Amino acid sequence: MNTPDKIRQLTPAPLWGNFADLNAVPRASKKEERVIEFMRRFGEGLGLDTFVDAIGNVVIKKPASPGMENRRTVVLQSHLDMVHQKNADTKFDFDTEGIRMYIDGEWVTAEGTTLGADNGIGVSAIMTLLQSKEIPHPPLEALFTIDEETGMTGAKNLDETVLSGKILLNLDSEEDDELTIGCAGGIDTNTRFIYSEDPVAPGSAAYQIRIRGLKGGHSGLDIHLGRGNANKLMTRLLYQTTQSLGLRIASMDGGSLRNAIPRESVAVVVVPAAHQPAFEQEFNQRKAAILREFHTVEPDLSIDLESTALPARVMNPGDQDKVLNALYAAPNGVFRMSPDIPGLVETSSSLARVIVQDGLFVTQSLQRSSIESGKADVAATMRAAFESIGAEVENAGSYPGWAPNAESPILKVMVDLYEGLFGAKPSVAACHAGLECGIISEHYPGMDMISFGPTIKHPHSPDEKVHIASVEKFWNYLVKILKETPAK
Repeated sequence: MNTPDKIRQLTPAPLWGNFADLNAVPRASKKEERVIEFMRRFGEGLGLDTFVDAIGNVVIKKPASPGMENRRTVVLQSHLDMVHQKNADTKFDFDTEGIRMYIDGEWVTAEGTTLGADNGIGVSAIMTLLQSKEIPHPPLEALFTIDEETGMTGAKNLDETVLSGKILLNLDSEEDDELTIGCAGGIDTNTRFIYSEDPVAPGSAAYQIRIRGLKGGHSGLDIHLGRGNANKLMTRLLYQTTQSLGLRIASMDGGSLRNAIPRESVAVVVVPAAHQPAFEQEFNQRKAAILREFHTVEPDLSIDLESTALPARVMNPGDQDKVLNALYAAPNGVFRMSPDIPGLVETSSSLARVIVQDGLFVTQSLQRSSIESGKADVAATMRAAFESIGAEVENAGSYPGWAPNAESPILKVMVDLYEGLFGAKPSVAACHAGLECGIISEHYPGMDMISFGPTIKHPHSPDEKVHIASVEKFWNYLVKILKETPAK
């Protein structure tokens, strides 16, 4: 296994060194205290004007290099937090351990966990620019936001007095040949339902059902790929079996993070002992059908059934029907494609989290759309599925999309520079992920914004990896952009 020292030797070495230092700091969303302090000390250690606003965003300002004082100030922006996900069989404590990175051929990845390249490579690139004494650059304002992954509260609560730049480069895109000029907005839908429980009937048998091995991934960028959602697959396995064989649910636990496609789910169920052979036969038939359907896109999917100890209580049959009906009806996946931008998902929904335990049924889901009316529509569809069973439904964490501006002045500069450097036109597109640009533009109207970055695959999953050569390409491009920024 490669060590972090090998990663520090990659090109550009200062950037990779900063990434290794950053990845040694635990930085889960809403637990950013250590990384905020890390970044504050970094800025102050360079003797630069460093400011932490009331919500925890860090701003570091660097004067222009000699001869560049008449150029427009550029805001460089990335988020400090990262998605913390790991495989079920990986022993790792995100609260105390640094990410265990290694080189795998052309990629850098991590041992059974998310890597943090989203958005750690962007953060590390900005750190490298702040450190450099050789790279020509205009006045720089480095903006490191917090909590991007679980609500964008850093961007939402950004101090509106600390930035003066009129150009913002967001370093949070994940294809090195793409310039992003727009993104989707999002809203969380959280539900809560109290159900009745019954004692387990005598003469019953219990089973644990476990779904795992799904690819998961980013519930915006990857939603169109047809990957399995562990919560929906578990619902499908249980839905009809309850009617025919008297299956009763004791517990369910599926998914983890609101913005990740759920990869795993586990349920404990009870059936009358007399129905065990029929249940096992029907389960295996349903399992085989699902594996056939998903064998191309989910080759590592496994669905396992094993006997387990009897629980004390199970869900009341009437409430169980309500729960499964709501889960089956809950929208998941692509809701609508954009009629204006070919290939762009306009509206989607992801059923991210399902818990059934001790009389309480809760879900978390995230709806996204490029248009506000579409976001409201799909959120209302999710709301209707759960309100129909009497569940409490709360919408939270709403954030706006970022409307594309094809006439952006900095866009023209960046397209021309890309062609000159790489001999090809970049792809100029909007994305179905949530970026902070739309929120920041509400605080700073008129700011000209572009998002770009290196190639990162499978963000928000333990398969996350960043392409080594694309990091160098991204870095060289960024340096060139700063050299060619327009005059005031």
